[in-house]
Amino acid sequence: MWAEVLDEPELEFGGAQRHVDPRFGISTFGPADLGLSSAPTTIRLGLVGSRDQLDDLRRWMDRCTKPIAAKDAKYPHLFPSFPGCDSSVGLFTTFTFADRNCREVPDRELSRAANLPGELAVTAMVDAYMDELEAIAEDNRVDVIVVARPDDLNDVNLPSSKNGITPNFHDLLKARALHLGKPLQIMRRSTWDETAPPPPNRSRQDEATRAWNVHVALYYKAGGVPWRLQRASTDLSTCYVGISFYRSGGTDTLDTAVAHIFNELGDGVIVRGGTAHVSNEDRQPHLIGADARQLLLNALTVYKREHRTLPARVIVHKSSRFTSDETDGFNAAADERDLHALDLVWITNSENALLFRPGSAPPLRGTFMSLSKHEHLIYTRGSVDFYSTYPGMYVPRPLGLRTAQLTVSPRELGIETLALSKMNWNQSRLDGRSPITLQTADQVKQILRFCNPERDIATRYAQYM
Repeated sequence: MWAEVLDEPELEFGGAQRHVDPRFGISTFGPADLGLSSAPTTIRLGLVGSRDQLDDLRRWMDRCTKPIAAKDAKYPHLFPSFPGCDSSVGLFTTFTFADRNCREVPDRELSRAANLPGELAVTAMVDAYMDELEAIAEDNRVDVIVVARPDDLNDVNLPSSKNGITPNFHDLLKARALHLGKPLQIMRRSTWDETAPPPPNRSRQDEATRAWNVHVALYYKAGGVPWRLQRASTDLSTCYVGISFYRSGGTDTLDTAVAHIFNELGDGVIVRGGTAHVSNEDRQPHLIGADARQLLLNALTVYKREHRTLPARVIVHKSSRFTSDETDGFNAAADERDLHALDLVWITNSENALLFRPGSAPPLRGTFMSLSKHEHLIYTRGSVDFYSTYPGMYVPRPLGLRTAQLTVSPRELGIETLALSKMNWNQSRLDGRSPITLQTADQVKQILRFCNPERDIATRYAQYM
């Protein structure tokens, strides 16, 4: 048993420059793809919402072309200013809004839907928005569609429907819109309107932080690379795979596997796997060997199609233990594709072991402890030296890393897990809780619940985030 505090992993930005924090890295060096022909220097936005929402939202996006002051001077690294977003600052891109790509949802449709009960209101709202989304998506006129969420829709704490799934506007709209091939950015009025109340049980972020989060997400959804993982020239090219399970809506099938696959740039693709079976031993869903093999083969096929090559190393993350059948299946796929290395790691969220520092401060983010050959833990949330504080509200708990198969050292696994926790394009702080592999697999499954299990799904992760 041993413990140490790992250094905060650096990320790469424009000109291969490095920084530990995404916001300071972008402010100082620009996005990772700055200067590349693939970088989106102009992003065409579509807007959908009520008339008063669209006017105010456009004004706020225009405001974000200029700097937005920091929240306060007490924690300048935790709450930095937003540098503005234009062709010569920030993400070095501009956002355009053609009038024909700004579609108003008719007030009568919004009023009719808002007066319906529960799930019927959610479905009616989604139907009304889909009419306008389809009108914008035709003819490939936009890169990303910004959706102003309806103000009068309460989809919190709705009762579950007969298939056991609780509907909500965000997930159902994204599921219905997958066939359009355009990423959506769904925003609440409280994002751009200081007078609007925040969502239930959530506090309002400062305006600069909201601007950071929105613009990073839009840049990635438009095909940009805000930051990337640091990678030495001697590192193996790696494919990261996160596997989660979900129950398809409207069916009596067991859970279905879904995998999120991406590389060091964060280019993410989605693959749906076979039907899972709940084990009598741990009451968790697992794949039979043949389905585990096929899921990884499908993942590698999609990876090669997207990146023109196969990786040398694959690391698979699951939120449940690896059965011997799953391990055999994944290794069979690795052998067929002649992979150099395959790592299998079970990541848990509820570790009983905790670490403490002298005094009252929580453990430092990056605190890593090896309990045994196959059991380790790491704090991805905790006190952050760069922020000079613990930026959380509750006592942080570590992630558990249980290795079924590992080709790198436990310490290297800890460093990699810490770095992967920084690859969330939906937020711009450096201290994500989960590695992006599992966080996004869980996010994707919330949307796929509403999709027909017999139909092909969109493979680009940007359409789910």
